[in-house]
Amino acid sequence: FDVEVCLFTIFILILLVKIIVMQNEAGEVVDVYIPRKCNYTQRIISAKDHASVQINVAEVDEKTGRLTGNFKPYALCGFLRRTGESDDAINQLCTRDGICSGNIAFWVF
Repeated sequence: FDVEVCLFTIFILILLVKIIVMQNEAGEVVDVYIPRKCNYTQRIISAKDHASVQINVAEVDEKTGRLTGNFKPYALCGFLRRTGESDDAINQLCTRDGICSGNIAFWVF
């Protein structure tokens, strides 16, 4: 083989390794996509789960009734939303974290 062809092949392989490993110029490994987990079912939410949502529930001051500026994010997977359990999941997660009280009225039709 020609020396130039070998050097070009090595250069292409180095570029492919950098793309696959996702390294920056300093050599640190970085990831573009970090998967989330459903807060209720603990399932990993894939990139193709377009039915999943992330809801930010605001924290309210108990005395004044005003927003404190803080919020608690909850991620729900598409499976949970398809089964119709997402409203109950939000209620249970907020009760567990102390955002709302445990006496939530449930309407049965």
